[in-house]
Amino acid sequence: MSQNTFAASARVLEEIGVGPVWVRRHLAVETVEAAEREVEVVAPPAAVAPVAAAAAPVPQRPAQPVARPAPAPAQDDGLPPWLSEMNDADMAPPGFMPYDDEDDEPVIKINPAIATMDWAKLKETVAECRQCGLCNGRKKTVFGVGDEKAKWLFIGEGPGRNEDMQGEPFVGPAGKLLDNMLVAMGLKRGENAYIANIVKCRPTDEGGKDRPPSPQEVASCLPYLQRQIALIQPTVLVALGKTAALSLLGLDPATPVSKLRGTVHRYQDLPLVVTYHPAYLLRQLGDKSKAWADLCLAMTTYADTTD
Repeated sequence: MSQNTFAASARVLEEIGVGPVWVRRHLAVETVEAAEREVEVVAPPAAVAPVAAAAAPVPQRPAQPVARPAPAPAQDDGLPPWLSEMNDADMAPPGFMPYDDEDDEPVIKINPAIATMDWAKLKETVAECRQCGLCNGRKKTVFGVGDEKAKWLFIGEGPGRNEDMQGEPFVGPAGKLLDNMLVAMGLKRGENAYIANIVKCRPTDEGGKDRPPSPQEVASCLPYLQRQIALIQPTVLVALGKTAALSLLGLDPATPVSKLRGTVHRYQDLPLVVTYHPAYLLRQLGDKSKAWADLCLAMTTYADTTD
């Protein structure tokens, strides 16, 4: 295997979080031999030095003492750090595989009873939920709000600061914009419309700012939303923003919302339309017309479904 091929393979392993489970047995020997060649430099004979200087005016390297072989200094050879640290891997016991504790996600244990809960029990369970670390920083859980037999279900990402304080989704400037969007569709908050989020607690970073929920947080909380959908039995779902769309459709995190717009997707045999999150539209006013086109697609889909 060539060095370039070996380096490329090593980088692929590093990207997917898998360290090496083998090391070439002659790797350590090569390293020592290379060190010997670099360190053992002997001064040229005095009689030869003038001739060499006249033939080629290249400065002679100063005489160096003969040194004992030493480990070669670390060099940027294009390989991941763990590869140069595994020269003694042959000493590892059989079945040993290096791993990073920080890469191990907590085991998610979903309560199977969620799938049979009524509204009262589901709300109680969400209020007491400690499935993931988001519960440690919340003020209130944000269950959802609206008509529990609504034909329209709007799903956002997660609570922000205002929602966390009030315990209701989409309040503040983004909530006002969503209310205006509902009015334009002939709907109203609480009347034939239900509003929920992918996660029920506010995700924040170390600085206390809002952030998207992690995959582990989404997986921990999604069964609550799935039960809400089963209880509501909506006609059309509208995913507000990237997190909601990708979580419901199970798509690659790199998928942009622009690639999902203009198409009627399916979630558990229910039509799902993707549009921009109201908070995004407040920053990108020029995309409001695109969001309206998405809502028109949703209304057309609703009409076709109910005919």
